[in-house]
Amino acid sequence: MMMSFFDQFASPLYLGIPLIAIAITLPWVLYPTPSSRWINNRLITVQGWLINRFTNQLMLPLNMGGHKWALLLVSLMIFLITINMLGLLPYTFTPTTQLSLNMGFAVPLWLATVIIGMRNQPTVALGHLLPEGTPIPLIPVLIIIETISLFIRPLALGVRLTANLTAGHLLIQLIATAVFVLLPMMPTVAILTATVLFLLTLLEVAVA
Repeated sequence: MMMSFFDQFASPLYLGIPLIAIAITLPWVLYPTPSSRWINNRLITVQGWLINRFTNQLMLPLNMGGHKWALLLVSLMIFLITINMLGLLPYTFTPTTQLSLNMGFAVPLWLATVIIGMRNQPTVALGHLLPEGTPIPLIPVLIIIETISLFIRPLALGVRLTANLTAGHLLIQLIATAVFVLLPMMPTVAILTATVLFLLTLLEVAVA
């Protein structure tokens, strides 16, 4: 019986229990925790250096008031990068291919930015709903359009991220299946197809 290519996106079950919780908590287990000693080992030293560099780059465009979100944003980015990279391994499950998980992250963070923007800078936040220099007859229409685009933003971005990851995984599986089928019949074509698969895998690593 031929399995569907979309079966890889179904949440795995064991004895009727969804294993998505294990897939979400696994990345945190893989990172070593710093010890209480004065001098850390090489792995923890490199890990701390990478996280510091990553935090500096992430916080560079933000003012000092936005630096209090460093722990949340860096933790979220490391978590997403880890589960996306683990999802490229064979026989693994990628939780970020589920729209529910992406929306679960997108809606609270989007709502937090909207609420904080309205609280701290209401004039600037409301000014985004109406571009400068808009003709008077278009003002009501543009305000409605910008308001709809603001509320639909987490859904649109969540669907786009889910579609990118899903399409990449499907292409990898389709091309890998083609390589296995073509290898006994046309080895040269199979090698060329495997080269395309390797390049696509590099692209998926960049997407992850």
